[in-house]
Amino acid sequence: MSDIADGSLAYEGVKRIGWADRSMPVLRQIRERFAEERPLEGLKIAACMHVTTETAGLIRTLQAGGASVALAASNPLSTQDDTAAALVHEYGAEVFARAGIDREGYYVHIDKVLETGPDLVLDDGCDLVNTLHVERTDLLGTVKAGCEQTTTGVIRLHQMALEGALRFPMVAVNDTDTKHMFDNRYGTGQSTLDGIVRATNTLLAGKTIVIAGFGYCGRGLAERARGLGARVVVTEIDPVKALDAALQGFSVLPMAEAAVDGDVFITVTGNRDVVNGAHLAVMKDGAILANSGHFDVEIDVRALSDMAVEVHRGVRPQTDEYVLSDGRRLVLLAEGRLVNLAAAEGHPAAVMDMSFADQALTCAWLAKSHATLSPAVHEVPKDIDTEVARLKLASMSISIDLLTPDQEDYLHSWRIGS
Repeated sequence: MSDIADGSLAYEGVKRIGWADRSMPVLRQIRERFAEERPLEGLKIAACMHVTTETAGLIRTLQAGGASVALAASNPLSTQDDTAAALVHEYGAEVFARAGIDREGYYVHIDKVLETGPDLVLDDGCDLVNTLHVERTDLLGTVKAGCEQTTTGVIRLHQMALEGALRFPMVAVNDTDTKHMFDNRYGTGQSTLDGIVRATNTLLAGKTIVIAGFGYCGRGLAERARGLGARVVVTEIDPVKALDAALQGFSVLPMAEAAVDGDVFITVTGNRDVVNGAHLAVMKDGAILANSGHFDVEIDVRALSDMAVEVHRGVRPQTDEYVLSDGRRLVLLAEGRLVNLAAAEGHPAAVMDMSFADQALTCAWLAKSHATLSPAVHEVPKDIDTEVARLKLASMSISIDLLTPDQEDYLHSWRIGS
């Protein structure tokens, strides 16, 4: 049995799912293809993902391919209760997700989807796969393979594989170009700033925005923040990424120096304590703290709580104000969790169209190919990535050139000189 907040919200959920579906033409085409070909016939899929209208499009596509799907939330604050209700009562999925559930309930829900005995698993942050390998090894027997769609999760999976702990093949869907180049850069870039503006109603023009991390997410954020008139400062540990940021015209500083000057701080690194107590101690009055990395460890919220003499909860939705002993106020958004999903609606559907198309096609490929794969982290076949990009271009009425036979020969021959 599913565990959702309110089944009466299903009608509202169906309306919002339909709205998102309008902007997901690639996934719609794949859903139609799956309905005819049934590549997932009879398979059980357990997913731990953000329960949003866009995710509902993926779940419906997997069902169209013949799979039964059980879904748990990958973040307690990202669940849309109306979407969960629609998935259960209108689309026949099992859903274990409630907005704002506590940590214990979060893991109970993961257990519930695992107890369905899945053939394939879909993860967003590696909590489901980690639970399987640490707490519920008794449920490993049925799992044939799985997909991971976040940078944080892929990092954890590579470490598991390095230590010989990974028991079945996992595919790094996150690492496709049509996922990380567009989802991370354009999706995170827009939705994170959307969450900050919704939560605070602050004017970003003229502000100094400090972005920790200059991967695809950080690049997208920096580009969009600059476009809104902000002065952007980047902090990094990677010399190559720091150089990239500098050559794009952004200021690059250690966090200890940036902390004094920043008005808004955004973490997107996948690591812990990127903003720590020493940084908090020198920030200006009214500084805003937001995290857009997967887990709520990038900003040291415990240190912030210890430093505060007062905490004003909910001064605005998803906005808490911490008053320090010297009277300075630091503003924490979404409890340090994913601000774009907790304070806004996550990535636009047009971006998730590509990410979830990658997921759907990879699931179909795994259904046929899992037996040939070792217990390791595997790349998505290049033809899947290319097909998703081709379908997306077609949906945008964009055409591109094709190689001529002579050009094909030239690229594949070493005998032709200049």
